[in-house]
Formats: sequence, structure tokens, C-alpha cells
Amino acid sequence: MKVSGVVQGVGFRPFIYTLAKKYKLSGFVFNDGSGVVIEVEGENENIINFIQNIETSPPPLSRIDACSSEAIELKFDDEFVIVNSQYNTPLTMLSPDIAMCDECKREMFDSKNRRYMYPFINCINCGPRYTIVEHLPYDRKNTSMKSFEMCDECRKEYEDPTNRRYHAQPISCYACGPKIELVSLMDECSAKDAEAIEKICDCIREGKTVAVKGLGGFHLICDATNEKAVMLLRINKHRPTKPLAVMFETIQDIQKVCTVSKREKELLLSKERPIVLAKKKKNQNLLCKYIAPNINTIGVFLPYTPLHELILKKLKSPIVATSANLSDEPIIKDQRELFQKLPLVVGVSLNHNRDIVNGCDDSVMMHVANQNMTLRLARGFAPLSFTTKIKKSKNILALGAQQKSTVTLAFNGNIVMSPYIGDLNTVDSMEYFERTIETFQRFYNFKADVVVCDKHPKYETTKWAKKYIQKNPQCELIQVQHHYAHALSTMAEYNLDEEVLAFCFDGTGYGDDGVLWGGEVILATNYNYRRVYHLEEFLLIGGEKAIKEPRRVALSLLFEIFSLEEIYSMQNDFVASFEKQEIQTLYLMRKRAINSVKTTSVGRLFDALYALSGFLEPLQYEGESGMVLESLSCEFQTKKKYKFELKNDYISCKNLIKSVLNEEKKELIAGKFINALADIILQISLQFPNKRVVLSGGVFQNADLLKRVIAMFEKNSIAYTIASKVPVNDSGISLGQAFYALHQNSSKDDYE
Repeated sequence: MKVSGVVQGVGFRPFIYTLAKKYKLSGFVFNDGSGVVIEVEGENENIINFIQNIETSPPPLSRIDACSSEAIELKFDDEFVIVNSQYNTPLTMLSPDIAMCDECKREMFDSKNRRYMYPFINCINCGPRYTIVEHLPYDRKNTSMKSFEMCDECRKEYEDPTNRRYHAQPISCYACGPKIELVSLMDECSAKDAEAIEKICDCIREGKTVAVKGLGGFHLICDATNEKAVMLLRINKHRPTKPLAVMFETIQDIQKVCTVSKREKELLLSKERPIVLAKKKKNQNLLCKYIAPNINTIGVFLPYTPLHELILKKLKSPIVATSANLSDEPIIKDQRELFQKLPLVVGVSLNHNRDIVNGCDDSVMMHVANQNMTLRLARGFAPLSFTTKIKKSKNILALGAQQKSTVTLAFNGNIVMSPYIGDLNTVDSMEYFERTIETFQRFYNFKADVVVCDKHPKYETTKWAKKYIQKNPQCELIQVQHHYAHALSTMAEYNLDEEVLAFCFDGTGYGDDGVLWGGEVILATNYNYRRVYHLEEFLLIGGEKAIKEPRRVALSLLFEIFSLEEIYSMQNDFVASFEKQEIQTLYLMRKRAINSVKTTSVGRLFDALYALSGFLEPLQYEGESGMVLESLSCEFQTKKKYKFELKNDYISCKNLIKSVLNEEKKELIAGKFINALADIILQISLQFPNKRVVLSGGVFQNADLLKRVIAMFEKNSIAYTIASKVPVNDSGISLGQAFYALHQNSSKDDYE
């Protein structure tokens, strides 16, 4: 038998060993470059049951992509053994990091266990993987555990196929494992081990912000119930309103502050332990009001490492646990870098001496309309790998977009997506991007034959691709339009091979005509696409500045509809927020197209409605306008709606804007606008009967919009698909690019 997929480092060989013993089979099992090879002999009925068990009840962390078998002549073996691995080019998929399992948790809090209160307890069913591995195969010598020599007791467990720690590569204990220490800004160690944990908890109780080294990087942590502590973190990190994630000791604690559905509870308790967006309870008074201002959801999660468990067990109080990084930069994984970059934020760090080889942020998910949706693909879920119908292809490297960057590799019927990298706006983030590419090339002994990037000439990924092609002229360059890649990312997740009607709504994407698209309706196949509708073009006055200042976007839309005199005469707070001279200057900039760019972006339309609702300050974080409008809409449910108009091939919002100006309640503006958006999606979908609808792009992270659209689709029997494992935002772009290149470089003979 040959089994491929995620079958190494997940307890697959001991599972096979135990199964073979159960069915009195002899033979052997070993790992090779493509997965697991098994040879068994015994009674026919036992072999049939053995194979059925592999296919139906594999180890919980494994994923079988293919399982083939063939009959061979009897070897007359007299026992079943696990033999040494035989590696050529590694093609097996690497498992992501997994949260501490229940068995390890029980042991950690068992005073009679030798690993009682041990902050690095793990077994084959849990613990670090991606974040500690240097190259494949996933053996201890290829990880950051190689410097920790196993003690006799750990080695005995490691070498026993019947033990759940058999070949658990990070296995260790107090005698032989990593150590913890409390380190100050002056690089002074003030405590170690249990005392260090106690002291870090004291700092948190005192209202200080501390750093704690986790699986894929450092968290900044403070008491989530202490208003002064949270505000101090916000001030020092220059993060005035962006929501902060909160870690709780138990699911019951989360339920005290949030309404948690059955499916959200399953996500929170899953082996991946993502951050889950849950709805705030109105009367909750446990968390301070500055955790997630102006919105009705909180990112909540449970401890996923033994160290987090120990901290929360001592504190008995929820903590803010946000990524330690500067704005637009990747998560920090080195203590020296932590103190260099964030000296005003944190003065003390709980560190350990197991190196983080590959940084990895926390995953973020939400559950909406009976579907799980990934908003940030990272710890627990990434690297994300799956197979395609195309089994022969060139080696494809897809570079993604500028924001929420990921990279994707496609080779030999496999697709592998990297974890979330971040926004590529700084030197450090570009270095992290390049390191991620190098890491995945090293993992799979991969050299690109095809490089795929976006069409935006100013994206750092586009510049990187063109430089790479100059150095490697034998390599092919493919550029894929941004919104088409959005549609393809969802098609790739579900292996769709049909023409779909795709609504690709987001903030920005470079169009084929040089306009910044973002409100696109396209007919798409795996090979090409046709634009059938788009939001009516309008100007962003001041370019990038308009994206930060929603007032400019709203004013630009007013310029499309009204004369200057009509705008001057308007009696509302929005117009009053401008000086008359300022309006005149912006009008001239628009008229003469000075530093003004055309857009069709639905994301920018959200910005305009946000400003017209009375929110006149600059945005503090990406997506703030959409999140605030979503919260307002949820709080004030209405069936009323504004109206878009369909004219030829575009969607006009002029009458909608006129109606908004006559509205007094901002909650009603939000609800009627989101209803209008849902309604126009339905209207267009009904024009294309029998076409499956795909929804993609950052706008579809709006849970209220999604609920309304899906309810309409189901009422009208419209087939639809939304990404689940792959983010609908720009993190999915690299997958869509890779999927396109796969189809451009394949023939019928390349399919399975």
C-alpha cells in the first residue's frame, strides 16, 4: 500500500503498527518521500478490515489524499515492524502546528505525572510542527529541537510504537527540554521556570503590558478587564481603535461576554484553536470597553500551548493577546528584535530557548450562514495543502497580492499555500516574504518553472517577479488580474470546472484598463473571464490619502451628482466638516484629475457611506468602515433598502447617495445600504440562470451582508459557493494565481 497526504509527523506509522497487531498481520511500514509505504500479509478478511480502518479511521491529524494497493507474492514475514525512513525528493505535506491535546492537558495538571506543570508538554497528537521545522522530512534532527538531547525516559517513549509519543519530534521534559526565563528590557534574567511564570502573571495583574513567546512568535499581553492597561497598550502601540483579540481560560468564560453558537463553540474548541469572531453580549461588564470599540464582535480564543494554559490558570482572568509587531510588519519571533522595535510597549518578556524557525500568526475565523470562513490563514491551518485533478505540471510559484500576502506552490498534483505573511509595505515585511519563499522551496526541493503575480505595476510582488525573471530568463512569467484571481481562489478550493458568475467586491485591484477595480461581476472559467458588470467609476481625490480619509470619497461621490453651489447649500454635519475653500480645492483636483484616480471599488463605497453616516475622522485600520457599518446594521435590523440602478454594464449608486443624504439615523443608513448591496447581487444573479454564483473579495467578510445574500439565494434556489478554508480576502489571491497557471500549462493528458 502507498498512502499520501498529511501522513508524516501525525502518528501514522504507530497507528499502522497497532492496526497490524490487532488484525494479526505481518510486514512493515516506513516513510518515504511521497508518504507512507505499507506491506502486510495475513488472512484475507483481516487485510480487508485493515485497509478499511486506514481509509475510514485514520489518525486525527492526518489527511489521506490518495491510498493505493496491489497484491504481491507472500514474503512469509513473522512479525510487523516499523523500519527506517527512506527518502528521495520530499513530496509529503507538512502538518501545521496543533493546540495541546486533552491527554497532555490532563497530564500537565496531574501532580503525580513527571510532566506536571511542564510548559512544553506535547505528543504525536499536538504541539509544534511548521514553526520548528528547518527542512523536510519532519525528523527531530531537521527541527529546532535538535539541540535538546532526549533523556532516557523521553527516548524510551519516543522509540515505543505503542506510546503516543512515538516519534513525536518535540518530545521533552523538565530534564531535557527547553527552559523558560523572564527577561527585562536591559537583557537581564530575573527568574526562571515556574517562578518566571508567576512573575509574569504579577506584571499582568499590575496593569503592565508584557511579551510572551508562543508557537510562531511573541504575543503582547495585558489584563483584558483593566481599562488603563488596555489603553496604555493602545497608546504605546499606536493602535487607537483596531480590535484586540482576547484569550480566555475556558469556553464558559467566553460565553460570559459573547453569544457563542454551537458551530462557533466547535471552532473555539477545535485542535486548531483559531481566534473566532463572536458577538458581544450587550450587558457584559467583564471586558473593558476599549477591546473592540464601535463594533459588536470580539475576536476570542482559548489557550493553545501549555504555557498559555499555565498563565491563564494562575491569572483566572482573560487577557489581551495580540501579535507583537509594528504596523504592516510580520510577527516578531526573536527577543532581541522585540526589545529593539517595541521598547515603549513592553519592558519584560517571558522567553524560552526553543527557536522559532518559521514565524506564524494566529488564525482568524468566523461562522456565518452555516459556513466556517477563514479570515487569516495561519497557525493550526497553514501550510494549507490539497491535491488537484492536474497531476502533471510545471513547478508554479504564485506570489499573491500586496496586502494580506501569502505565496502558493503547485507541483506534481499538489498545491501548498503558505501561512499569512502580512502587508508588504516595509523592508522587513519583504524580507519575511522572501524568507517564506525560500523556506517552501527548501521544503519541497522546488525550483520554479513559472512565476505568477498580479498586474498592478506598483505591487512589491510584481516588482519581485520581474526581477526574478530577469535573473532566471528560462522561467515563464504570468500576470493574472486581481479580481479574476479572487474568483479562481474559490474555484480552486472546490475544484470547480465550470463557468461561474463571480461577484468580486473589495477595496482595490488593478484593472485591465488601468482603473482601480473593486466592484466587479465576471463570468469566469479556469482559463479566462469576461467582465459583465461593475460599479460605476468615480474618482479617489488624493489617491492613497482618500483611502485613509472616507470624507474625501464621500465628497467625490457628491461631486458626481451635485454642483458646487448645491453642495455649499447642504445643511448637514458632513458638508459642515469641510471648509468652503477645502471643498473648492478638492473640486478642482477632481476636475483637473490632479492626483486623482478612477475606481469602481465597493470597499471605497463603504468608506463613503461611513462618512455620510457621521464618522468624519480618518480610518485607523483597514476595513474599519465596513466593520462599523456591519455592527450598526446588525443592531438595527430593517427590511428597507436603498436602490442601485443597472445601466448597460455598470451599477449606478447615484440615487442611493441622494437617498442617504435625506436619512437621519446612521443605523438605518447601514441597514438599507447593506440590503441594497444584497439586492443588486440577487438581481444580477437572476439574469444568469443556471450559473453557480461565487462570492469573493474582502467585502464578503461582512457577515451581515453574507447572511442576507445567502438567504436570498436559498429562497430563489440559486447555487452559490464561498471560500471556507481559503480566505475570501487578498490572502487567497496567490491560490487563484497558481490555479490559473496550472490550467494554462496543462493538457488533457496531465489530468488523473
